[in-house]
Amino acid sequence: MNISILLPFKENYSKKIAGAVSLFVNDTVNISKFKKNIIIYGSTHCKDYLSENYINLKTSKKFLQSSNKGYVKSFINHKNFVKTDILEIHNRPNYINQIKKVYNNRIFLYFHNDPLTMSGSSSVSERLYLLENTDKLIFNSKWSRDRFFLNLDKQKLLSNKSIICYQSSSSVDINFKKKKKIITFIGKLNKAKGFDIFGNAIIDILDKHRDWKAYVMGDEPREKVIFRHKNLYNLGFKSNSFILNFLKKTSISIVCSRWDEPFGRTSLEASSRGAAVIISNRGGLPETSSSAIILKSLDKKNLYKEVSDLIKNKKRLVKIQKANYRNFFLTHNYVSEILDNLRNKYLIKKINLNIKKILKIMHITNFNYRFDGRLHYNTGRRINNGFVRLGHNVLTVSDRDILHNNKTINDLSGSKTLQKAIKSNYKNFKPDLIILGHADNVSIETLNDFKKDKVYIGQWFLDPLSRFGPDYSNNKSRILDKNKLIDSTFLTTDPKALDFKLNNSYFIPNPCDESFEVLKNYENLCENDLFFAMSHGVHRGELKKGKLDNREFFINKLIKQNPDIKFDIYGMNNIQPIWSDDFLHKLSNSSMGLNLSRGKPIKYYSSDRISQLIGNGLLTFIDEKTKLGDFFSNKEIVFYKDINDLSYKLNKFKKDKTQRIKIAKNGKKFYFKYFNSTLVSEFIINKTLGRQKNIKRFIWSN
Repeated sequence: MNISILLPFKENYSKKIAGAVSLFVNDTVNISKFKKNIIIYGSTHCKDYLSENYINLKTSKKFLQSSNKGYVKSFINHKNFVKTDILEIHNRPNYINQIKKVYNNRIFLYFHNDPLTMSGSSSVSERLYLLENTDKLIFNSKWSRDRFFLNLDKQKLLSNKSIICYQSSSSVDINFKKKKKIITFIGKLNKAKGFDIFGNAIIDILDKHRDWKAYVMGDEPREKVIFRHKNLYNLGFKSNSFILNFLKKTSISIVCSRWDEPFGRTSLEASSRGAAVIISNRGGLPETSSSAIILKSLDKKNLYKEVSDLIKNKKRLVKIQKANYRNFFLTHNYVSEILDNLRNKYLIKKINLNIKKILKIMHITNFNYRFDGRLHYNTGRRINNGFVRLGHNVLTVSDRDILHNNKTINDLSGSKTLQKAIKSNYKNFKPDLIILGHADNVSIETLNDFKKDKVYIGQWFLDPLSRFGPDYSNNKSRILDKNKLIDSTFLTTDPKALDFKLNNSYFIPNPCDESFEVLKNYENLCENDLFFAMSHGVHRGELKKGKLDNREFFINKLIKQNPDIKFDIYGMNNIQPIWSDDFLHKLSNSSMGLNLSRGKPIKYYSSDRISQLIGNGLLTFIDEKTKLGDFFSNKEIVFYKDINDLSYKLNKFKKDKTQRIKIAKNGKKFYFKYFNSTLVSEFIINKTLGRQKNIKRFIWSN
């Protein structure tokens, strides 16, 4: 479990000159339960790093390349980048786009400033992009979160993407009797911070109350606002540890910003040290302390009045000091625990999937939604039914339907939309296992992203792979395309019969399914003897002019040789193919079926027609050269040697009704016992995950 924290470019992660972001990160990480798993990345010229788990990235600016892009590229190229499970980016929304191109694990984006003033989050479209491409948006105040959601649907979006995590301070014991007559101003010494208002008021205060002193800590090289008084001390820039110790003896701390402070670390730290805090009503400042005095108007006169009243009324001063201290709760421990709980929720759990009973399976194949149920009875659904019957949580993604429905001028094939949809499904579902079925359109780049999560990926493939069969070169290319990224491949052909090597490949039978193969034709008084159906492509749905299938010659010759056999033939001889419920209806009228696949027979290969014929109780005839006799005997299926042998056996079993019914019934029983969709799906899961248990249940694997 590795967490990477990416600081803004040139953020000084330094003991002497650390900024608010660096302090927040260091203070919360040092006590995090994930401390040993966290690496902080930054780029600073300083050498006195705040912690040992910091890596200072080397950057080199190239011509026409921004320093920030070079910095992010340096981070991406670091050897530890690929190991990152959670990436936490601080205060740089413009880094997200560059990182998302190569990273698909968890991203948290922290906002320490006004989102509407930052590159990468100022526009509505940029903020919508961040909502879609990050896992959590973490704001340092309600004010900054409200700014982010300006002109967005707050109620819809606030609930699941964003949280508020205030900055923190350490917790110490304060002896209020040791408080000195000290007033502090800490921060940039400019007009935006209201230093001019402070200076003009404090000179008058020190003139009237000569036993009080004022201390200023900060600098501003770009703007010179200078005030002089014998009791006014400008200490310059000081480390955070010095400031915190000094605040212990401070009585009044003033934060009178003109600009909208996203939060206000100074007022938070002053409250934690029991100072009476006077703040302006700007940005997130009112959220830093529940007992602060808020200036009604931001000017010298009002500030003078509030300070003077506290000095004159010591009881009120002490009461406010103690209230600030007593109500302070934003300790480092409190805030760090919030972040750790968030990290724990999103960290990738290293689950042993070999003992996990219920898996989350993302099944990507063509579910044919666009064909309105015509192609409902397909193997993809049979396998999917098996996953569900095993009790697993299955998310189905129909890749070709997404392609078909999302072709635009900007995405002619629909591929961009498909990859985006698959990634979104993956991100939301977080599967343990991905199963692809003829999902050729899922890109290698997309699968590469998933493999970074160590997710298991399997694929099944039903098309013929014989060099003497149809579409050999294309089918071979399809099955090899993603072979290096696939943990296991499942074929309806014996992998040993292939003339090319396919890693981790296994044979699976075409499964039958109890909800699909519902007929018992051996019980019917059928009108027809032999059923045979084919098509010129399932997606076409009808005959294609000028197209011939070699099986047509075989069937026509068989018809001619057997005038006493009543054939019921579809998909040839100008008879349109049949589908779905119409297919089942026609099938129910035949007592026997011919399982004849395209091309020359290759070991174990059959189209999925075999499960429909045997599974629905037809006496089924199969070429013995398929070697399916390794599983079936002549008590369940009739094997034939050639067309003459087939003709003889057709006529034999037409007459011998008793044997015909017996073998057909045995065939259905055998197929449902050993080749059902639940078993096949279990085999796919076990082999993909490397499970070895119950292997004897799968008779085809022995």
